[in-house]
Amino acid sequence: MASKKAKGNRVQVILECTEMKNSGLPGTSRYVTTKNRKNTPERMEIKKYNPILKRMTIHKEIK
Repeated sequence: MASKKAKGNRVQVILECTEMKNSGLPGTSRYVTTKNRKNTPERMEIKKYNPILKRMTIHKEIK
């Protein structure tokens, strides 16, 4: 029973760096996290560290 369907409002989301995508440089900075669908129905936007640019940047939820 390892692969049960997830129940509840908690879902896994991927956060991708917006500055890296717009810069045209190779590579991506992505983070995987979870969010509560009921509390935050809109897309998440968090400042996270980008190891390629070596600074904090805005990461947005992608689908």
